[in-house]
Amino acid sequence: MSGRPRTTSFAEGNKQPLNPPLGGMKISSKDGSKVTTVVATPGQGPDRPQEVSYTDTKVIGNGSFGVVYQAKLCETNELVAIKKVLQDKRFKNRELQIMRKLEHCNIVKLKYFFYSSGDKRTEVPCNMSIFMATQQKDEVYLNLVLEYIPETVYKIARHYSKSKQTIPISFIKLYMYQLFRSLAYIHSLGICHRDIKPQNLLLNPETGVLKLCDFGSAKHLVRGEPNVSYICSRYYRAPELIFGAIDYTTRIDVWSAGCVLAELLLGQPIFPGDSGVDQLVEIIKVLGTPTKEQIKEMNPNYTEFKFPQIKSHPWQQLMLTKMSMPRSGTEHQKIRVFRARTPPEAIELVARLLEYTPSQRISPLQACAHAFFNELREPGTCLPSGNELPPLFNFTDHELSIQPSLNSVLIPRGIQTGQSSGESSTAQDTTAPGAASEHGPSDSASTPLQNASGSTLVVNGARASVPAPTSPPPPVPRPDHHPFEPIVQKTKGASGRDEGTRATPGPSANCINERVVPTVWCVLHLGSQEPGRTGRTQRREG
Repeated sequence: MSGRPRTTSFAEGNKQPLNPPLGGMKISSKDGSKVTTVVATPGQGPDRPQEVSYTDTKVIGNGSFGVVYQAKLCETNELVAIKKVLQDKRFKNRELQIMRKLEHCNIVKLKYFFYSSGDKRTEVPCNMSIFMATQQKDEVYLNLVLEYIPETVYKIARHYSKSKQTIPISFIKLYMYQLFRSLAYIHSLGICHRDIKPQNLLLNPETGVLKLCDFGSAKHLVRGEPNVSYICSRYYRAPELIFGAIDYTTRIDVWSAGCVLAELLLGQPIFPGDSGVDQLVEIIKVLGTPTKEQIKEMNPNYTEFKFPQIKSHPWQQLMLTKMSMPRSGTEHQKIRVFRARTPPEAIELVARLLEYTPSQRISPLQACAHAFFNELREPGTCLPSGNELPPLFNFTDHELSIQPSLNSVLIPRGIQTGQSSGESSTAQDTTAPGAASEHGPSDSASTPLQNASGSTLVVNGARASVPAPTSPPPPVPRPDHHPFEPIVQKTKGASGRDEGTRATPGPSANCINERVVPTVWCVLHLGSQEPGRTGRTQRREG
């Protein structure tokens, strides 16, 4: 018998067996296209099954979890993604139960779900999906119908990397802000995602809206209840998980988000470990050897402290273009971690996120309030293409109750909060009773605020039309303008004079020199390492 403490699964917490309702699947033809009609239940609200028809089905992703299709709803012509996973008939599905609780502008929406039986017919080529080729008729499959979003942060990052370019800092701010906002929301409900990585950050490149997806590894964390430590993709795995912690908190997501931020700044993963142990080596190269106190904070049950003593380096020092330090066998080694043009605020934020001690990492909402994102709160800020920013400040009462002391920073000047009939203001100086800790849920209400740019606001109990702040007209895109490339525009001061040009560094700036930076920059050379592959996420009951 294994010595690892047995974990309590979500299924065991819902002991009554679940008999999924199989409503049947009808296949018909319309205008020469195959139309599938199923009995599905809406993702939110009461369980009122209804017929849903979709067509134009094609496979867009597959893995150990199952298969993801793209389809078009016949009634609205809306594109959706259908995630099909094997369902254990005895228990409820944790991913489904969690997604039905979530409703946030930065989290992918569950539109419907339905159950289907297996089909021995091979729906995709065998070399693409063994899962689909081996379906059995007596098996039951859960189908999650999700809103379809075309891109991911991972694909966008690869677009720049292949061109030997870096992502404009304005895009990094926009993406990371929305990620932190989504994490603040799920953490307030006691839910930990446990697989934050660029591949799970969906992105609409036209609007700039980012949405967190794939809650297949997510879990509602309960203090004192053990969880599996072998979770989260390797490059983004928090050190306490590597040390085997089983009573971790939602701060493992904060570490993962810090790794994503560092990766977008660098153009490649900051900790590219080839294995679990090598992952820790990569972290130690940058952060130094953790102290006994830090190891105890990460995992009190870990008793081995035999690590090479490597001194940590201040993050601001790692920003220097060149730095010399002795190493074994050579006189000096020229090293660096961040590029010289990296904003100091970005590096300071990374330092606050990538802390060994979980409790020392800032919360997602504190990250949103960080100075790195101040540009997003400035009046007149728009996308590099000239389009308006996506909704960033439409906070609900629930969001404002998480850490009310931050509200004065989170809400830009010009956007005021108030209350109307049936609405309660939550902007107080102390944490509201409904706000959750890293382990507990929150039952606060959910009433959205609106952006002040020419919209209607609730101010002191009355609705008022607020004029849009004066801002320069959006620039006219060039005919050859790439959708991800910023456009330089002039800004005017209070006197009306041109103060110069304002633009985010474009793809042509901060290019990566392959001869100088063949792999991620390290603080200490511990042997040449080939860039490792991202570890496969382990989806377990714990």
